[in-house]
Amino acid sequence: MTESEFLVAVLANDKNRAILARLPQLALPDCWLVSGALFQSVWNMRTNRPPEHGIRDYDLFYFDPDTSWDAEDGAIRKTRAAFAGLGIETELRNQARVHLWYEQKFGRPYPLLSRATDGIDRFLMSCAQVGIRPANGTYAVYAPKGFADIETMIVRPNMTANFNMERFRGKAERWQALWPEITILPG
Repeated sequence: MTESEFLVAVLANDKNRAILARLPQLALPDCWLVSGALFQSVWNMRTNRPPEHGIRDYDLFYFDPDTSWDAEDGAIRKTRAAFAGLGIETELRNQARVHLWYEQKFGRPYPLLSRATDGIDRFLMSCAQVGIRPANGTYAVYAPKGFADIETMIVRPNMTANFNMERFRGKAERWQALWPEITILPG
C-alpha cells in the first residue's frame, strides 16, 4: 500500500475529511488525527464495509508545552465545539503531558515526549502507528512502520516500554469481533 492509496481509503470516511478540514481552526500546535479512525477506515475499504464501521472514536494528538490540566481541558472543549454536529466522539490528548498521568492510570511510567508523533510511536500495535494532518493544501502523513500491516490487516504488538499485553489483547479481540479478517500476532 502506498501513501496515496492510504490517503484514498482514509478520506473515503467523510468524518475523517470533516475533521481534517476543521483541524486548522483549532490552532493546536503539532496536531494530528491518529490511529483507529485511519487504519480502520482502510480495513473497512478492504472488506467492503461502510467507511465508519467499528470506529469508536476519533483520536487527536497535539503537543503544547503548557502541560496544565486547564489548558488541555480548554483544548478539549474547543475541539468538541468544532466537531459538534458530526455525530462522533473525539478524544484529544496533549502528548506533552501524558507522562504526568500515565503511570497512575496504567501502572507503569511513561517518558517525557518532545512532539506529538512521539505518542504515535508508542501505540500498542504497529497498525495503529499512523497520523495525518493538513499541510500546505494537501496532507502530511506520519507512518513510522509503513502501511504493510494496515494493508494486510495484521495486528502486531509494538513492544515499547509501555507495552501492556492485557490492553493489547483487549483491543485486538474487540477489533477481531468487528473485522474477523484481521490476523493477530502473539506478543
